Amino acid sequence: MHAMQYEITLPADYDMGIIRKRVADKGHLLDAHPGLGLKAYLVRERGQDGSPVNQYAPFYLWRTAEGMNGFLWGPGFRGLSADFGRPVVHHWLGAGLAEGSRTEAPTTATRTTVRLPEAADPAEVVERALAELPAQHAHPALHTAVVAVDPSRWELLRFALWHGPAPEDVPGTRYRVLHLSRPELDRLPAGRHW
Repeated sequence: MHAMQYEITLPADYDMGIIRKRVADKGHLLDAHPGLGLKAYLVRERGQDGSPVNQYAPFYLWRTAEGMNGFLWGPGFRGLSADFGRPVVHHWLGAGLAEGSRTEAPTTATRTTVRLPEAADPAEVVERALAELPAQHAHPALHTAVVAVDPSRWELLRFALWHGPAPEDVPGTRYRVLHLSRPELDRLPAGRHW
């Protein structure tokens, strides 16, 4: 499993209705993309949920590297780059996944990234993060949660999709989910991935 996200920060006075329309018109195009576990079409809006910025920040869980490559070198990402400029694409290797209730589409998401201290044993840090996944799994508002690592920056990612508002006690950046493409979500194995 591979996690991926890019963030397009928009001007403070940007009409976020443009992004909503873009997602409404094009979001379904990845609903059957091979190798894609899920794509959450995420936004942050200045002044809402504590966000200081307007931002379009899709988050992906890829089941296969081939699916991810097909997207990055294909027409969808080319079109996005032509419209907004080519964004930096952050990439993490999946370490674990927890399934919550998936009977309804998620409406919010949270993301936390932390740099691992130089002296920390990366395996121990990831083990602790994985040990927290079962508690998230038990939360009634959870849709999907993932733990992943970027070994180029030694950064730990915790990402979760939620039904309704994200729980107040969950730290991190908060997003609204405009659409969820999930062609191979059920083929992503739950539990640890290492």
